[in-house]
Amino acid sequence: MAQVGAAAMPVIIGVIVLYGFLKNVDVFDSFLEGAKEGISSSFRILPTLIGLIVAVSMVRASGLLDILCSLAEPLTRAVGISPEILPLAILRPISGSGSSAYTLSILQQFGADSETGRIASVLASSTETTFYAIAVYFGACHYKKLRYTVPAALLGDCAALVFAVLTVKLFG
Repeated sequence: MAQVGAAAMPVIIGVIVLYGFLKNVDVFDSFLEGAKEGISSSFRILPTLIGLIVAVSMVRASGLLDILCSLAEPLTRAVGISPEILPLAILRPISGSGSSAYTLSILQQFGADSETGRIASVLASSTETTFYAIAVYFGACHYKKLRYTVPAALLGDCAALVFAVLTVKLFG
């Protein structure tokens, strides 16, 4: 199986070059043009990404995550889920690496087969790093009106939390 994976990329590149040759497309010039556009897009979204990284660092260092989680802890206990799920639900839309590290710590603390571990796994795999995706996609096309995007995306993250809990509670 490892050999198939190792051979996949050269085969795909070969098929692309062959297709370009058959269609009389200068594949190398097309590649260079695409690479130029990619570098240009990277430089355009760089300020947005730097701002996002600074914001994530500030949220982590300020203790805001802990404050939000302590305020919502009575709600999580009333619903019957572990309060440790809430920081993951808050962190996931902001930071992919931070939420991955937190998910790993939940799995180490509670175990992968525990209800908390299963909810954390389903939640981590069913949500997106919302603010990163918005920064990249909207930054790349210089779109600044996020009037409906952020609320809709965060509503999707909330729905993912609810359905992650329901899925694990109902289907175990």
